[in-house]
Amino acid sequence: MWDVFLTEEQKEIRDLARKIAQEVILPVRAELDETEEFPWGVMKVLADAGLFGVYIPEEYGGFGKGVFELCLVTEELSKVCGGVAVSYAACGLGSYPLLLMGSEEQKKKYLPAVASGEKLAAFCVTESGAGSDVGGMRTTARRDGDFYYLTGTKQWITNGSVADIYTVVALTDKTKGPRGATAFIVEKGFPGLSFGKKEKKLGIRASSTTEVVLDECKVPKENVLSREGLGFVAAMRTFDYTRPGVAAQALGIAEGAFEYALNYAHTRKQFDKPISSFQAVSHMLADMATSIEAARGLVYRAARAIDRDEPDAQ
Repeated sequence: MWDVFLTEEQKEIRDLARKIAQEVILPVRAELDETEEFPWGVMKVLADAGLFGVYIPEEYGGFGKGVFELCLVTEELSKVCGGVAVSYAACGLGSYPLLLMGSEEQKKKYLPAVASGEKLAAFCVTESGAGSDVGGMRTTARRDGDFYYLTGTKQWITNGSVADIYTVVALTDKTKGPRGATAFIVEKGFPGLSFGKKEKKLGIRASSTTEVVLDECKVPKENVLSREGLGFVAAMRTFDYTRPGVAAQALGIAEGAFEYALNYAHTRKQFDKPISSFQAVSHMLADMATSIEAARGLVYRAARAIDRDEPDAQ
């Protein structure tokens, strides 16, 4: 039913993501999860299809679409594998600070490589004692001439160690709390950047979740996003734009589970009948389908509201 509300281009994007999910991801998802290997091969296919650029403006090599299209792709990938889907979506999380707060020079330098899938991005805010609570952050940044030196450890970072571009929020003035936070673009290979523990997870294990360690990490002043003191703003604006993507992951996983349950109900027999013919089971399936459709409506509505810059979107 949602096809009625999609443009032809949006349908093409969705169908392309669905095709890749079914033909490329489905055959290897169990192996990826069991081995906990990052899905480089799948990322290459997504990159060649141009799907990393759906939300990036055309002038930086993308499709020029928005949050809604990012959600469409994420939903389709999540139907088949949450680990692959979160690896894809986290690249958007890492690059949205650049889209929202980056200078023209920064966008031209970094976004084309993200749009092409040549480089992955990651977002580094969370610490052992601070999630979205930037005021509880301990990672610091001190300026010395033309460089900043970042020190601290970010934890549970999706795409940690595999990404090439890291958006890092650190305190440039600890006395100001959140107003003393600043966002930086940190490249893999900058002196002082390394990666610590890789987390052992109960699920979505194809995704790389690691510590990002900053030990006097040397970052050029040109890599400050906007200006000092706007790190909290960068983080909150990024969350506003990317949270529908997290919801799209949950939506896709629910859809995948429902499709599996529906198929099982049609093939599993009791008393020489498929269990889908029993009223109690059919009621459960109907409730699942109804909840999924309601969730899709909320996710799509939120994504569209953000893309339209509606006042109550955030």
